[in-house]
Amino acid sequence: QVQLVESGGGLVQAGGSLRLSCVASGRTFSSVAMGWFRQAPGKERDFVAAISLSGGGTYYADSATGRFTISRDNAKNTGYLQMNSLKPEDTAVYYCAASDLGVAGSEHQYGYWGQGTQVTVSS
Repeated sequence: QVQLVESGGGLVQAGGSLRLSCVASGRTFSSVAMGWFRQAPGKERDFVAAISLSGGGTYYADSATGRFTISRDNAKNTGYLQMNSLKPEDTAVYYCAASDLGVAGSEHQYGYWGQGTQVTVSS
């Protein structure tokens, strides 16, 4: 089992930045791939970014490419999502997830989820 706790969400103006953190416990963090997803009101949960076990491979949704950076510090059991140049359309609940099946863009491959952290971008 892996327990995940996100933090770092909040209210920010358009063009601003936030860094989300995801602290893992229960298993060796380096044994799972990690992803970030988001869900806006009335919409499905969407893939944002994913990172491999070692951090050597990163993958992004088109909406995140060039603005967001996913990273991880296995020594601290923590993953991160640095979000720059935020837009109102980035407003959503952001979820951290962990996968035993390797890095992936499908939420169905992630067996462990955090509770989510709200990100609100004002125009």
